[in-house]
Amino acid sequence: MAAPAYQITNLLEKMTSSDKDFRFMATNDLMSELQKDNIKLDDDSERKVVKMLLKLLEDKNGEVQNLAVRCLGPLVCKVKDFQVETIVDHLCNNMVGDKEQLRDISSIGLKTVINELPLNTTTLAASVCKTMTGRLSAAIAQQEDVSVQLEALDILGDLLSRFGGLLIQFHPNLLESLQPQLKSPRLAVRKRSIICLGHLVLSCDQILYMKLMSMLLDELSKSTSTSMERTFIQAVGALCRQAGHRFGDDVERVMPLLIKYIQQDDDELKENVLQAFEAMVCKCGAEMTPHIPDITKLCLQYITYDPNYNYEDEDGSDMECDDELDEDGSDDEYSDDDDVSWKVRRAAAKCLEAVISTRPELLDTFYNKISPQLIARFKEREENVKADIFHAYIALLKQTKPVVPITFTQDANMMDAEDGPVSLLQAQVPNIVKAVHKQMKEKSIKTRQCCFSLLTELIHVLPGALSSHISAIIPGIQYGLGDKQSSSNIKIDTLAFIQALLSSHHPTVFHPHADVLVPAVISTVSDSFYKISSEALMVLQILVKILRPLDSHPTDFDFTRFTAPIYQCCFVRLRAQDIDQEVKERAISCMGQIIAHLGDSIQGELPSCLPIFLDRLKNEILRLTAVKAITAIASSPLRIDLRVILADTLPVLASFLRKNQRALKLSTLVLLDTLVKNCSSALSVEMLKPVLDELPPLISESDLHIAQLTLSLLTSVVSAHPNAVAIVH
Repeated sequence: MAAPAYQITNLLEKMTSSDKDFRFMATNDLMSELQKDNIKLDDDSERKVVKMLLKLLEDKNGEVQNLAVRCLGPLVCKVKDFQVETIVDHLCNNMVGDKEQLRDISSIGLKTVINELPLNTTTLAASVCKTMTGRLSAAIAQQEDVSVQLEALDILGDLLSRFGGLLIQFHPNLLESLQPQLKSPRLAVRKRSIICLGHLVLSCDQILYMKLMSMLLDELSKSTSTSMERTFIQAVGALCRQAGHRFGDDVERVMPLLIKYIQQDDDELKENVLQAFEAMVCKCGAEMTPHIPDITKLCLQYITYDPNYNYEDEDGSDMECDDELDEDGSDDEYSDDDDVSWKVRRAAAKCLEAVISTRPELLDTFYNKISPQLIARFKEREENVKADIFHAYIALLKQTKPVVPITFTQDANMMDAEDGPVSLLQAQVPNIVKAVHKQMKEKSIKTRQCCFSLLTELIHVLPGALSSHISAIIPGIQYGLGDKQSSSNIKIDTLAFIQALLSSHHPTVFHPHADVLVPAVISTVSDSFYKISSEALMVLQILVKILRPLDSHPTDFDFTRFTAPIYQCCFVRLRAQDIDQEVKERAISCMGQIIAHLGDSIQGELPSCLPIFLDRLKNEILRLTAVKAITAIASSPLRIDLRVILADTLPVLASFLRKNQRALKLSTLVLLDTLVKNCSSALSVEMLKPVLDELPPLISESDLHIAQLTLSLLTSVVSAHPNAVAIVH
């Protein structure tokens, strides 16, 4: 139903109140009304609402002003076209006016209108764009007030990015207005002009694009001011990012100029050139192919560009971190606000990442030339640069993922015999570990997260690659989990890495380090933050399989000394009721694995533990997880004695076969089949009768998977208990 006119009238009256709270609440209520889909305003109400909101933009109270601006968003979708034009016209007048506060609020209003204008009403949008464009061009061209220029450029950028296609007739005029701003004495004006030109080339025609590119390259070739050179190179990079394939025709003209300017002794200029290279590598693949070797060479040269720092003192052969080093002491001597060389190194690292990500055919070359250089730069002193160097190496690893997955059981000699990137990477693993080892004990959380991301990617590409380097990685893991000042994020990342590490290496590799790993993981299981506890239970689940692998050749490793602490830490979580749902589910799964792998060592604990599983079976939210956990216990080669709960479990499982939850049915049938096969001596036909009564409806063509599992269960029942044939029939 439409909002009654008197209600709107009532709100408009309150907006004229002398009390700012009344005005605020009335504007807030109007906002709520305008956001309703079914609101219909008559012509008179539209006119009054528009007039009042434009008046409130000049309100003395800032909160009322802000609310009035926010109302413009839903309002432009609800009023007729000429009212929208009235709003835009009023805001444009205010934006170029003398009052600074009114100018700011009107600029926000124009941005709001641009973002909320419906894209499907091209007539209205074109009309609004036409009104705005002339005013904005005039505001940009005037030189008196820089703040007006900046606001106008900001709004024009929004307008071009959203409605650039509707402004084609105004593109030449806009270009005429924007071109002179590239030479403005104000850096902020130049930067915003570049953003506008970038949005302009998205929708401009080829003639205008060529005119703009020619102008930029002419200015660049004859420029004598370093500041101007930076601006024009930034503009070239911005155009390349937005113009994409169109820029390809200009690559041969641009490259010599960029290579010339990167040689100049100006760090920001070098950064701008490297950023332009990055854009060109990403956007102009075919055209940049001949220039990739030159760009790679320059990137490798500038990734080490650090004229104010000497790394030689840090290149000691020992791999231990100097814990006595003061956190800030080493950097203070070299930290200098004027030193922007780190920007050059960061741009070089990002450009290398772009080269690596777009050129998989050059992987062999990258491993021979780029990889050793990147590994050597893991010692970078600036945290943000170091992160980008890690990201570049991670990009290299992602490109290396072999077509045929390698498993950690594969013979290492066989992998060595293979040619190509994988074997080149394998030869560099010791150097990677050596470089990463020290970084894993850095105080910087970002650096340690990068180390774990890189090593995780490495073991995805080369499972088992860290087998002979576990001793170098364990201290970093210990530090990540044990440091009291560690944030929750680094603990979660460390646990995720341990999970990947345990899953991709042979169990025996970890046995010498169990004394460190097990206590570290156990301590995080009891963490108060549910995400850490949940992740730790996942790791503990895999760790149990590592300590006593039942599916491979038996080992002589003595796991029994860890059995009691592992069981106790998980039992506390399993028994608790007042914990997060995710932790409850993980505790059930984890305890299932503990009993399946270590059950014969904790026989005395089973009578108190197994009934909890029965209790969880009766919980609607946890029952599926409990079914899967009991399946793991029942299928264990240790043949765990389940008689404590068996008699009470079967009727509950039988009831699950009547449920509509398909996943629960499937898992229940698998569990019942496992129980019949592995615990037949503890089962009688009478105990199985409730289950057998539920099976006939499941043998149906409507779900063949369930029918197949049902028939398998019946086969197992008849094989174990021949006298059950009568009931089955």
